[in-house]
Amino acid sequence: MKQTVSIQGSVHTDLQHDSAVKHVTGAADYCDDIAEPISTLHAYLGTSNVAHGRIKAIDLSKVAQAAGVVGVLTADDIPGVNDVSPTGRHDEPVFATDKVEFWGQPIFAVVATSRENARRAAELALVDYETFPHVLDAAEAMDQGYPHVTDPLKLERGDVAEGQKAAHRIKGRMRVGGQDHMYLEGHIAFAMPGEDDDVIVHSSTQHPSEAQHMVAHVLGVPSNAVVVNVRRMGGGFGGKESQMNLFCAVAAIAAKKWNCAVKIRPDRDQDMESTGKRHDFVVDYDVAFDEGGQIQAVEGQFAARCGWTSDLSGPVTDRALFHADNAYFYPNVRLTSRPMKTNTVSNTAFRGFGGPQGVIAAERMIEEIAYELGKDPLEVRKANFYGVQGDVTPYHQTVEDNIMPRLVDDLEERSEYQARRKAVLEHNAKGGIIRKGIALTPVKFGISFTATWYNQAGCLLHVYNDGSIMLNHGGTEMGQGLNTKVAQVVADAMQVDFERIKITKTTTEKVPNTSATAASSGTDLNGMAALDACEQIKARLVEWAAGHWNVTPEEVHFLPNQVKVGSEGFAFADFIKQAYMARVQLWAAGFYKTPKIHWDREKGMGRPFYYYAYGAAVAEVSVDTLTGEYEVDRVDVLHDVGKSLNPILDKGQVEGAFIQGLGWLTTEELWWDDAGRLRTHAPSTYKIPLASDIPREFNVELADWSENRELTIKRSKAVGEPPFMLPICVFEALGMAVASVNEYAECPRLDAPATPERVLMAVERLRG
Repeated sequence: MKQTVSIQGSVHTDLQHDSAVKHVTGAADYCDDIAEPISTLHAYLGTSNVAHGRIKAIDLSKVAQAAGVVGVLTADDIPGVNDVSPTGRHDEPVFATDKVEFWGQPIFAVVATSRENARRAAELALVDYETFPHVLDAAEAMDQGYPHVTDPLKLERGDVAEGQKAAHRIKGRMRVGGQDHMYLEGHIAFAMPGEDDDVIVHSSTQHPSEAQHMVAHVLGVPSNAVVVNVRRMGGGFGGKESQMNLFCAVAAIAAKKWNCAVKIRPDRDQDMESTGKRHDFVVDYDVAFDEGGQIQAVEGQFAARCGWTSDLSGPVTDRALFHADNAYFYPNVRLTSRPMKTNTVSNTAFRGFGGPQGVIAAERMIEEIAYELGKDPLEVRKANFYGVQGDVTPYHQTVEDNIMPRLVDDLEERSEYQARRKAVLEHNAKGGIIRKGIALTPVKFGISFTATWYNQAGCLLHVYNDGSIMLNHGGTEMGQGLNTKVAQVVADAMQVDFERIKITKTTTEKVPNTSATAASSGTDLNGMAALDACEQIKARLVEWAAGHWNVTPEEVHFLPNQVKVGSEGFAFADFIKQAYMARVQLWAAGFYKTPKIHWDREKGMGRPFYYYAYGAAVAEVSVDTLTGEYEVDRVDVLHDVGKSLNPILDKGQVEGAFIQGLGWLTTEELWWDDAGRLRTHAPSTYKIPLASDIPREFNVELADWSENRELTIKRSKAVGEPPFMLPICVFEALGMAVASVNEYAECPRLDAPATPERVLMAVERLRG
């Protein structure tokens, strides 16, 4: 038999996203595309229109009598527990009962024959409130003595008081804005009742197992009665990790109550008003440093606007502290979190999960030092990199895989940073309206869930007797290419073409107790679980073949699209058919748990991360000092993904993360009015980056010389979250352009997002 030279779609090769053509042609099926059974009903939320108050009376009679309305759900209709809290704190009711704590909080749901009927009917409720004072901002919450929504964290190492005796010391405050997820596909859940306690829920969720448990919780049934299915999402970014629980619960309650299929899909306004976002932070920092710019002590307080319940604010604010060092060693450090309760929607997971807010605070301190000493910020960065003074983080993990110095030197040379910085300084020295800025910033990002038990995954792999393969794993596909990468792992392990593998929907029926597809760990976890399943099946096949053909196991080889046994070769499908006839088990449940990691939150010590991903970027900008408007002229990125499983997909993730991070830092501004109502609740009032906002020159490269020193899937590294922080270089380049109007005499201290208005105000402030 002639041996095929290679297999198509193996690891470490560029391979098109498995659903790419379907995405661009509209053929990809999402939750809202599922065929609706006859008599499907539609639900819509009725929400509060005060930010804080007691419900004195509620009249839903006009709602119930409206056209097409079948019924109304309130807390009294919940057969189980009125709670969808993801952390078990039981502080997040499905429907408010006697008290509302943010504008947009669900009080009831209308169920009608059409979505439009339900939406219109929801507006007819008459609710009488006794209003209370409300707080919308983390700083105001601290001033007013509002409580924390969850336990704060403290990280400490060294002697901060001693370090603060250094030659220089700067204190400051930075406000870092939140961000809406603005996925293309909003929240949606579609529930279908079954016999007994059974219900099937199709949903756009990153965490099917949690949705399963929450639905069971509100229905008062065991988890085995609930099935949650996810084929794909039209974006998630963390917003569908816990926030989908509400919609799954409402759909399921209604489906069981009226014994018919029920769908709930809020419009964009309600979606943005009633679901959580990236946490806003108020960071108070105190940095001490010597004449050379080396940091001697850091003290920081990270206060977050968490909203009315805990949601995921505990781990989000924890991770902000974990990344408040970014790439820098702090000899003496004390960091504290303050997860503040506010009368706003509960903020939640968002790409980076608190890490970006920590990283940008670290970069602000570097910026402060550079302006104070009149140095290039890059010089200050290099002086403080891990490995120069020390390599132990504030949480006492040793940085063992530090490639930052090499990566930054590589980018500095590739981007011609020094020559371009000189040109920028010369341009600004001439004066004029248009000022330029340039900055090179690094990113070091820890990979793993900080809740150690989430670092596990399962996979179910079937090899059918015709040689075709079905792959099912616990991760969810939201456009990032997870399914494609995991299928590539299987193709490589089984030595078959990618096209032989069928990727099926994520479902709690096949892989139980899955973790959220989050923390950049989807491929790390599910890829390893899939590899484990492959190795189990291959081991059985080798054992059988060796005995059947009377050869040693070492003489059985999986080659491209064939299996060689001794001197004989068989097409893969023929070999599998024979194995089936010999009653060899051709399916396996794979499993993986991340090794080495541990974390003691009480002590603030441990190894919460398996490894680090690194990256760096250079941005050059032009700012109109009369209007505050600006353009990003050029960006150069060098990012570390280890030994990439699929370079073209990884590159796409880096590019997409950069632009999304650019939006967070420049254009995306959340704004609540004095009454506590979110006014940036639609694309008309909330500005995400447009095609015209992409850098005029955008050079993105992967550090192809990197390879993960830890035993990850094929030595690759996670790519979802780390590149989100790369556009901090744009933020700092804007700061340099602004600072030029005052001869770089002081740090401009821009708050994020650096909208044109904020840039203009900073220019005017520095001009005096």
